Amino acid sequence: MNHIANHNAQAWDELVRQKSGFASRVSARCLNNPDPYINIYDWLPEGVRGKRVLCLAAGGGKHGPLYAAAGAEVTVVDASQAMLHKDREMAAKHGLQIQCIQTCMTQLEGLGKGVYDLVMQPVSSCYIKEIDRLHQAVAGALKPGGLYIVQHKQPMSLQCSPFPEQGTYRVENPASVDEALPPVAGSEHREVGTLEFLHSLESLVGGLCRHGFVIEDLREPDHQQANARPGSFGHRCAMIRPYLVLKARRRMEYGVDFSTLIAS
Repeated sequence: MNHIANHNAQAWDELVRQKSGFASRVSARCLNNPDPYINIYDWLPEGVRGKRVLCLAAGGGKHGPLYAAAGAEVTVVDASQAMLHKDREMAAKHGLQIQCIQTCMTQLEGLGKGVYDLVMQPVSSCYIKEIDRLHQAVAGALKPGGLYIVQHKQPMSLQCSPFPEQGTYRVENPASVDEALPPVAGSEHREVGTLEFLHSLESLVGGLCRHGFVIEDLREPDHQQANARPGSFGHRCAMIRPYLVLKARRRMEYGVDFSTLIAS
């Protein structure tokens, strides 16, 4: 792994040690009925039983256990050994089969080419500098016609101040930043100690298309809370949507009619 991946792996190891809410496990109650938690937007109406699923940059004892409990054959990839340890603990405790691999999200060559039916990735692309390498790696790991469900931090959310001044949030960072964003402390939408990078909508959405994907849906999760305290996560979400969720499908090869995939 490169120095950025190593830095962020150590940062997440520390977040686990501190028992941060960002690294919380899924509850046993959710594992007893996992489908509503993996099919929030009805993107997986047939479920995942018997499917090969890669939970990418998704350690922490949450996503891997949910998909395994739903009947998928699960591989979890993460740069943080401590986050992967939480998945191993959950697998042992609940009798789940989960393969855990420590590597950077852009280095998936060892997993095989075109072997996964689904790659799901929670918020994590902000921890790498080169988003094209991520799209290329995911395209290589997916079967033709396979799904990629990924959640990102909204570019505007990363540009804006974490806390309000006189009731408003300021744009602090320019739209194009080559280096890691300035660190923040006490934020509920950014993880302390990590190196985060700002990626444009063009690179997040258009980049997927340029690497052989068809965008089937796009959502902006609504986390605002009525009467939330100014400066809290729920208050900030009323002003700035923090996340972007994409459903994309790797295009079939050999000139298949892509419109049939979009309609499915």
